Amino acid sequence: MFRRMCLIRRFEDAVGAMHLRGEIVGAVHTSQGQEGEIVGACMALRDDDYMIGNHRSHGHPIGKGAALRGLMAELLGKKTGVCGGKGGSMHLADFSVGSLGETSIVGSGVPVAAGAAFGAKMQGLGRVTLCFFGDGATSQGAWHEGMNFAAIWDLPVVFLCENNLYGVTTPINTVSRVANIADRAVAYGMPGVIVDGQDVIAVYEVVGEAVRRARAGEGPTLVEAKTYRYMEHGSNMGRAFDYRPEGEMEHWLARDPLKLLRQKLLDEMGFADEALAAIDLAAQDEVADAIEFGRASAYPEAASAYTDVVSAMR
Repeated sequence: MFRRMCLIRRFEDAVGAMHLRGEIVGAVHTSQGQEGEIVGACMALRDDDYMIGNHRSHGHPIGKGAALRGLMAELLGKKTGVCGGKGGSMHLADFSVGSLGETSIVGSGVPVAAGAAFGAKMQGLGRVTLCFFGDGATSQGAWHEGMNFAAIWDLPVVFLCENNLYGVTTPINTVSRVANIADRAVAYGMPGVIVDGQDVIAVYEVVGEAVRRARAGEGPTLVEAKTYRYMEHGSNMGRAFDYRPEGEMEHWLARDPLKLLRQKLLDEMGFADEALAAIDLAAQDEVADAIEFGRASAYPEAASAYTDVVSAMR
């Protein structure tokens, strides 16, 4: 868990710096501060289970175990990227680890997750689908359709809301009369559970139970992880937005998921400080290797723009 959380933090820090320099073009959304709920949820899955992310997209495949080289190359638009350089930051997919794809359309992953779970159930694969989405997605019609579809068919899917308090700069409590997203689960006849998203082990346990239910044929669960993003909605948005109350950032920085897990490993699990420092250093080296690989890779040939567009007629 600590290794994957370090990989996400170091990867996202590097991506933000590269985006600021113009090395990565287009919109970029990073997940510093949300590593706990990402890794805790993903590590409750089997390797062959499915995972669907959202526009804040780099952390999810890393949490599921994806190699960094293909992810970084994709952000740089290179042919060695996981989508051949065609997806970019908000459209990553790595089927080798069950990452079915991520999209910039808010809420659109929910019906896709329900479909993947439906297919797995029909084929008797025993696979569970984990679907990440933000608090803003819960106001989209597709969210309700996907939740209802999964509920009536008892599909093996776990819906995980990353409630980081804001949709861009809009507080969730100004657009929802329900205090907790998890409270909406009752409308679909599924369990709704709230968990501290900064506590990776708590998330692992809660999602683990939801995965157990799903795999046993007991249907979907809505998990709400209370979390926080340290950066703006989008990387280097170009202006300062004054929407966070005084002291809020400091409160959440004190609950940094990496710091919390690190302290638990030191105090309760017998890890040495040197061992944890070595894990973090190795994560930095792995990110540096991915950047070097991405920079050295070739761009796609122009003709590739005409492939993967439509299926071949038969």
